[in-house]
Parts: sequence; C-alpha cells; structure tokens
Amino acid sequence: MSRKKTGYICQSCGSIASKWAGQCGDCGEWNSMTEELLEAKAIKHNISENVKFEDLAHQDYDYSRAITDISELDRVLGGGLVRGSAILIGGDPGIGKSTLLIQLASKLAGQGKKIAYISGEESTHQIRLRAHRLGIDQYDIKLLSETRLEDVLALINKEKNIDVVIIDSIQTIASDAFNSAPGTVTQVRACANELINYAKGNDQVMILVGHVTKDGQIAGPKVLEHMVDTVLYFEGDKGNQYRILRAVKNRFGGINEIGVFEMQGKGLIEVMNPSELFISPLERNATGACVFAGIEGTRPILVEIQGLVAKSFIPTPRRSAIGWDSNRLSMMVAVLQVRYGLNISDKEIYLNIAGGLKISDPAADLGVICSLLSATKRQAILKKTVIFGEVGLSGEVRRVSYSEIRLKEAAKLGFENAIIPAGSEINDSKLNIIEISHIKQLEDIFTKSPALENCV
Repeated sequence: MSRKKTGYICQSCGSIASKWAGQCGDCGEWNSMTEELLEAKAIKHNISENVKFEDLAHQDYDYSRAITDISELDRVLGGGLVRGSAILIGGDPGIGKSTLLIQLASKLAGQGKKIAYISGEESTHQIRLRAHRLGIDQYDIKLLSETRLEDVLALINKEKNIDVVIIDSIQTIASDAFNSAPGTVTQVRACANELINYAKGNDQVMILVGHVTKDGQIAGPKVLEHMVDTVLYFEGDKGNQYRILRAVKNRFGGINEIGVFEMQGKGLIEVMNPSELFISPLERNATGACVFAGIEGTRPILVEIQGLVAKSFIPTPRRSAIGWDSNRLSMMVAVLQVRYGLNISDKEIYLNIAGGLKISDPAADLGVICSLLSATKRQAILKKTVIFGEVGLSGEVRRVSYSEIRLKEAAKLGFENAIIPAGSEINDSKLNIIEISHIKQLEDIFTKSPALENCV
C-alpha cells in the first residue's frame, strides 16, 4: 500500500512545506507548522448535469433584504441580510459576539423566520441560560451543540425552510474527511467552504463566528475572509461598556461602516447618536483637548482627541498613541518641528482617542496637530469648536471629503466654530468657519483668533 502524502502547513498563513521548521518561511510566525495529510485528486474535465450558464438579466430573483430590526447592525450590513450570503464575525473573547447573535436570532424569529443556532463551544443548556438572562427565551429558535460537520449539514438539510444558520464558532467545526484537529488551517478552510456552498445553494444566510489571534486578526487561513461575503469585527475594551461593530469587507454595502452598542445586563443596546458618547460636555475647557469631526463609513461621528506633552527623564522620550496610528503620530511630531518650528523632540508625547474608538481617517491630522500645540502652549481651544483636515509633510492642510456632512453633525450637537482646510466645498453652514491652508497659520489662530482663549 502506498503511503499517504503528508506536509507541514502553517496555521497562520496556510503555506505548505515538505519538512518541519520552527518558523514559517512565508509569514515568519514561530511554532505554527503542523503536519497534515495532503490529498490531491486528478482533475477530470467532465461537466455535471446541473452546471450551466445563466443570463445576467435574470428577472425572477428576489433581491430584497431581511431587516434584522437591529438598526446599528442593519447599517453595518448595508441595509439588512442578503439571502445566500455568508457573514464572518470576529472579535476578542467576551466582547459580545454570542450575545449579539442570540439577540439577532430572537429578532428574526419574532418575524416568523426559521433560525438554527449551532454552537461548538456551549451546550444547549448554556445557550438557554443566556437567552433567559436576556429575556428572549420565548422565541422558537432551533438549538444544536455539535462539532462534526457531517452531522451539522445533515440536520440543517433535514430541517426544511431554515432561513438563517449561525455557527459559533467555525474553529470548533471539524470534518471526518481530514485527520487534523479542529481549528487547523485544513479543517477551517474545508468546513467553511462546505457551509458557505450549502448556504448559497439553498438561499440561506450563513453567519460564522471566528476566533481572533493576539494581534486581533481572525484566526485561521486568510482565505476564510476571501470566501465570505461580509467580514465584521467587534471592537472595544471589555472594561468599557461600549462596543463598535465595524465592516471591513462587504460585497453588499460599504466598508468601514460602524455600529455602536452599549453592553448592559439585558444585552447589547443600540446607541443611536454615538457622537455624544465620545465628546466631553461643551462647557469643558482643557488644554490638549480638541474635538475632531470624522467619518466612519458614511456616518459622521465626533470624537475627542486628547494630547499630553510632558518633560522626559529618559534619553529616548516616549511616543504613545491609543486609538490612532503611532507611526502617523511620529510623522505629525516631525512636521510640527520642521514646518512649524515647535521643538518637542525632547518631550514625552501621549495621544488618546477618548471612548476607546479607533480612527484611521487622515482628516484627524489637523486635530492631532492642534491638540499637541494646545498641550505645549498651555492654551485651550475655545468651547464648541470642531477641527478636521489632512496635513502633508510640507505642512500644508489638504481638503478632505464629506466636509459638509461633518459640519452638519457638529452644528446638530451645538458646536459654533470650525477650523477646516481652505477651499473646502461648503454650500451652507451655521458655524463660524476658520479656513487655513498651512499649519503656520495656527500660530495666528492661537494668539489672535477668538476661536482660542487662554486656559484659566
């Protein structure tokens, strides 16, 4: 009998090697090479009877979405659940993934839809306990505690007219066709592929929960994120009651769209106006703090940027940023030193985005610059002032998109002044607009403009 061919597969990136190594040669991960069975079959060019081309102009298909009645989730999904779609949700342990999904299942079951909730981590009794705690144990939801793929697919096929299938989590599901343990690259890739193909063939919504690594990335092969239609990340600090649901991939809507929830005893509660959470009261007047008008997806959101510049007692001063890119902070410090003439290279610099929100909008550059200037000069930005604008390496302030939407959100929350890039397209604004084209103009604003005042 011929010996079955095996290879060593990296559990981080999925690359295959003929022999074991302590470090993966492709992704550089240590102790990630695991021996697994490699099976390859000859490709035959015969065509199955059910395989045929279809016309693009297909008029009979129902393109309507299923509204979940969780408006923050509907916003992130792009308007609701699409039939035949596969959704992957990742997040840190204990962040609230299972809580959100059981609440979603109850909402859909309340609409008369048939839901199957399959858990490989919890028993059905534990799921009932969580539903009872949340006050949603009266809904008709099919529960299953199983990790064998063949049993899961057989039972889903046996139960007719299931609309949504929830798998919590994909790393616990394993197939008998492979000898490797659950959670390995081979098992995750094969099981996810079978589940997704089944859902698409039967017009069901397949929701998969994914574990994350210590770096915050979904564990398993990267191809898993390519296979699904939508990838959602649950962000937030477990010590903070607020959670951010962010779409990083969406074939049926926009990416970087966010939904905000508050974790309470009765589960996750939607936050309809998150800007009020991330900014301090308008009457506050503190150095180093400014309000940035940002855009997350299509949603305008105001956040407070807090900067602190302190004397350093070590040869290499610290540079620390929470909620923003540390490399971009170093770049803004260099721009301030070279283009503005502010020497803070010997100071420790700390930057914090209040509320635990992570922002990547380049329009936050001007807010960071103003925050550091305010902290260094010991001058506070006047109450009710918002700031946004991208800053280039030459110190120029560049225009950004959605300027009018940002200003409308600020006006709605009671702000009166705005420091923005010169030439921004604004048709009508109730705010006092201060336009600047270079960070050098901030010196005049700090000393002469009524938009800033000395801190008491």
